[in-house]
Amino acid sequence: MPLRLLHFADLHLGVETHGQFRPELGYSSRVQDFLDALDQVIDTAITEHVDAVLFAGDAFKNAEPSPTLQRYFAARIQRLLAAAIPTVLLVGNHDRPRSPSRSTPMDIYAALQLPGIRVASRPDLLTVPTQHGPLQIVALPWMPMRQLLADDELRALPEHEFERHFREMISAQAQALLAALDPTYPAIFLAHLTIEGGRFGSERSVLLGSDPLFALDELGIDRAPIDYVALGHLHSFQIIHQQPPVIYAGSIERIDFGEEREEKGFVIVSIEPGVYPRQVTWQFRPLRTRAMSTVRFEVTSESPMEQIRSVLERRADQFRNAIVRLIVTTSPERAAVIRAHEIRRWLLELGATYVAGITIETERSARPRIDISHETRNDPVGLLERWVRLRQLSDDFASAVLSRGREIIERVDASEFLKEKAADQR
Repeated sequence: MPLRLLHFADLHLGVETHGQFRPELGYSSRVQDFLDALDQVIDTAITEHVDAVLFAGDAFKNAEPSPTLQRYFAARIQRLLAAAIPTVLLVGNHDRPRSPSRSTPMDIYAALQLPGIRVASRPDLLTVPTQHGPLQIVALPWMPMRQLLADDELRALPEHEFERHFREMISAQAQALLAALDPTYPAIFLAHLTIEGGRFGSERSVLLGSDPLFALDELGIDRAPIDYVALGHLHSFQIIHQQPPVIYAGSIERIDFGEEREEKGFVIVSIEPGVYPRQVTWQFRPLRTRAMSTVRFEVTSESPMEQIRSVLERRADQFRNAIVRLIVTTSPERAAVIRAHEIRRWLLELGATYVAGITIETERSARPRIDISHETRNDPVGLLERWVRLRQLSDDFASAVLSRGREIIERVDASEFLKEKAADQR
């Protein structure tokens, strides 16, 4: 019998963007969307009797989830525990507190020493007992570069040299763990990082800190008896390498409109028994998730509101039960009589779950009106991403602007971290 595993990642429980607060539940309607997706993952693991569940990091939106969110996540882990399904919880960048001395939200599961639940908050080689024998897991959680900031000599290096030292340190740890594998038993490389060749999506706007890029040979994966590489961090499902399969499961719910057209899901992996190299097959399983829909058209009528109402009624199937945004292009004269609040009411009456924004673009102005949530307002990288998208810059120029902007923001974050650390020491 093959060993069957379930690989998923990037839950980001606590994201409330494009949702409404539900007082009867105590959280946003978007939180329920993420819980619904997680329930489908847990249901599959239990009904298909998988041998182990591998979670590749980023359980929560940030490292300080509310007790309510922690309780709902713990209830799902309890279901796996009750079904006697071994589960490995990897710490991602959003689970990692700014201070290295603070615990992650996952550490409570390690402290409780729950049978079958393993937490990887540091690089480690785990051996997980399953119904079909032992499973070896080389676990590489997200490790922040700021851990090197304590070294004055390294901190004085140029940015690219500083990052190189960090990659060499992480790669050396990974190679040492890989060298200890026994080729007799199945082995998984479970990591939360960016692998060379990976495609970024909207997660760029929610990254916390810098993002080093690793190559497979740099980590030593190409020389180790690894059957499958289970990755988290990038939100799009993607295959980086075929042998061994190196796969990002992707996030299980959409974060924003940058993921509008992406199918969300998880991966079921089957590893045949025997000595390495073993036969490995996998299957991407899509989830039922909350759709996001952009409705875009031009208003040319002398009665703009009548035309908008007519178009929305004809295209209601496109956004029913979805988070919707409307982008209308028209002349400045017609734009002056368009009433956004009325359009918002129409969209909701026609079945939209939430109206994320109504943007009116005019021929004479390149500055659209767009709704900005409280959460986005406190996210400088997200605001920069949105500004670049609205400017419709060339790909190369946009990439340069984003790269330089993130560098400045990360330097400010690092400076604030050092100040906090110095204050703590005083």
